[in-house]
Amino acid sequence: MTHRTEAPDRAALARFLHLLVAVLALGGFAIELFVAITGGPGIAPTHAERIVRLFSYFTIESNLLIGGVSLALALDPRRDGPVFRVLRLDALLCIAVTGVVYNTVLRGLVELTGAGMVSNTMLHVLSPLFAVIVWVWAGPRPRVTASTVWWSVAYPIAWLVYTFVRGAATGWYPYPFLDVNTLGYSGALTSAAIISVLFLALAWGVRWLDGRLPDTDRSAPRT
Repeated sequence: MTHRTEAPDRAALARFLHLLVAVLALGGFAIELFVAITGGPGIAPTHAERIVRLFSYFTIESNLLIGGVSLALALDPRRDGPVFRVLRLDALLCIAVTGVVYNTVLRGLVELTGAGMVSNTMLHVLSPLFAVIVWVWAGPRPRVTASTVWWSVAYPIAWLVYTFVRGAATGWYPYPFLDVNTLGYSGALTSAAIISVLFLALAWGVRWLDGRLPDTDRSAPRT
């Protein structure tokens, strides 16, 4: 009797936790978008360029990804499928890399106040932290195969290519460690390689943990 009541409770809690991550990620993005829309061009040459730059940040893209995936999992904690597995792994890895890189390399480079401080905390601290915690507790697992890991690399590589191609055309790069203007291509590509290695290491680490942490498919049945 106890087992029958615990499983639905765990599924409900999983839904709530996934929804929490979605609110943190998408809420932080919404604040940034509102500021960009209402604040004029800022330091960008045009207002349109400011909006494009906003969506060009890895932080924004990773939060949109984890926000969308978490919202889907809030509706169905056991959602599955080959494409969704890649999206889920990408979302987890990208938001983790966002948190690690910001808090070890970028923190303190820009002084923030008001809404900027709130959104920054949501996007760079709370969203990455809770995304990882919720995956450890709620999964879903098992989901990660070697194929899933290799497919997950496609998105960050595409983002790096986009960043360097657009940077070459406009002279703007979203992060100082990728800025060809100051580092040259050798320095910027070295930074990109280091981040790629970090991404792959995390991906294989997630695959290893995916096979050893509790199987959430058994503990959180569909409700």
